[in-house]
Amino acid sequence: MASKLFDLSGRVALVTGGNGGIGLGMAQGMADAGATIMVAGRNAEKNAAAVKTLQASGAQAASVEVDVTDPDSCAAMVAATQKQFGRVDCLVNNAGTSIRKQPQDYDLAEWHTVMNTNLTSAMVCSQAVYPLMKAQGGGKIVMIGSMMSIFGASYAAPYSSSKGAIVQLGKSLACSWALDNIQVNTVLPGWIDTELTQRAREQVDGLHQRVLDRSPTGRWGKPDDHAGIAVFLASPASDFVTGTAIPVDGGFSIMV
Repeated sequence: MASKLFDLSGRVALVTGGNGGIGLGMAQGMADAGATIMVAGRNAEKNAAAVKTLQASGAQAASVEVDVTDPDSCAAMVAATQKQFGRVDCLVNNAGTSIRKQPQDYDLAEWHTVMNTNLTSAMVCSQAVYPLMKAQGGGKIVMIGSMMSIFGASYAAPYSSSKGAIVQLGKSLACSWALDNIQVNTVLPGWIDTELTQRAREQVDGLHQRVLDRSPTGRWGKPDDHAGIAVFLASPASDFVTGTAIPVDGGFSIMV
């Protein structure tokens, strides 16, 4: 019984931003549980490298180029996944970016870049996959929030705004699509060692040590620390779990 709860055999997961970092960590976890993976990202070379990594572990995987800020590109991404694999059982809205400045220093274009990449794209991709999931009889959507869904930072006004909003968007979609058997949940990653946070450590003085001091586990997270939560939220084990926001942060959010 337990093995079937977490079995993703025959399921197809579409992961935006799946060519590195947390997205690839989640994709690998789902692949290890039996899922077929469609990696979606802007960089074709990184996409191909991620697919090669997944295939080397025995997974069935492919990639599609996408600009998540373009609704037509998002629709084409879903169509390409359906054409190649026949279905989409899990969408992971993982694409994201950040521009770090003090609030008064952002121009409107920078604000929109972050909001469109992190928040609007999740709405558009979810809209694109909804008719397919409904027709299939259900599906899973995983939103990617952040510690900035909970906390603020002087250098992250648009990022934290987008990540706070992603939690509320997830709740709204969960309410709207529950009767279609579509569960929508949000993961709140802590401080994870990725390209995005490597740049943060270069730009924010003292960040590395503050994270270590605040984390009960005493370390930064790794992308594959999110493999398990991805499997849970993509699997039958979470069929009665929807609208939640789950920290995966080594205890960062509970430590004073």
